[in-house]
Amino acid sequence: MIQINHSISVGEMSLLVNLLSVILISTNHGASSVGSDKVSVSVMEGDSVTLNTGVKTTRQEDIRWYYNNILIAQINGDINKTCTDVQCNKDTERFRDRLKLDHQTGSLTIMNITNTHSGEYILQIISSSSNSEKIFSVTVQGVSAAERDEVKKNEGESVTFDPPVARKPNDVMTWYFNDIHIAEITGDLSEICTDVQCNEDTERFRDRLKLDHQTGSLTITHTTNTDSGEYKLQMIINSSSFSISRVKRFNLIVIESGLSSGAVAGIVVGVLLVSAVVTAGVIYYCHRRCAGVL
Repeated sequence: MIQINHSISVGEMSLLVNLLSVILISTNHGASSVGSDKVSVSVMEGDSVTLNTGVKTTRQEDIRWYYNNILIAQINGDINKTCTDVQCNKDTERFRDRLKLDHQTGSLTIMNITNTHSGEYILQIISSSSNSEKIFSVTVQGVSAAERDEVKKNEGESVTFDPPVARKPNDVMTWYFNDIHIAEITGDLSEICTDVQCNEDTERFRDRLKLDHQTGSLTITHTTNTDSGEYKLQMIINSSSFSISRVKRFNLIVIESGLSSGAVAGIVVGVLLVSAVVTAGVIYYCHRRCAGVL
């Protein structure tokens, strides 16, 4: 009986040790007390994307970001342990100078993203009360069309630039002409503006810009050669889990008419003079002819 009791005690002890091991392993790997969820994010090459934590850090949490199980960013109360890309891990050279951590929320921004950045990004939030995990599956698509669309118009014609994707109510669209802010539309109607409402340096466009509040498309009416240049649309696509910054460029060439207004006026005057001379000649000829008959 003593041997049996001793055998049972050893079994119980072994079971207890195994359970403790499982708990410790789970804690070290950031097992979530509320479960983990997965968010799919599709972006285009050249976009910047922000993966949101959905929290406001109190510096008591340890927030870690992994890319395909490699630590790429970390923030907590210890400044010495805050890091991004190669500061965290030498195997993250592909992210050098592309990562930004929001020190208030721990959200991670990847700038100028490429197809080499496709994959799973794992967010772990570790605190004294609970641990949580969130997975972002990021797919980077190649640019399907030319990075810059070239548009040619004759003077006096209208031109419309369309966003590459449909606009949603919370999206922010900002238009620039040669890096000058000329139009903007947001979810707040009070912040919508065009030409001089946005920037006093856009006098050239006064009353000639139209912004579609549904799509964000920009139309320029009565174009002139001074409207030629680069037009850039910056889109901020927002959702609860992430936001994407996308840029689309348009190169506008306005072709001047073959003759200036002064030249056209001169031609009109010349035609009128020739017409007057011909008319006078006809009258004179008829007058002489009629006089001879008499």
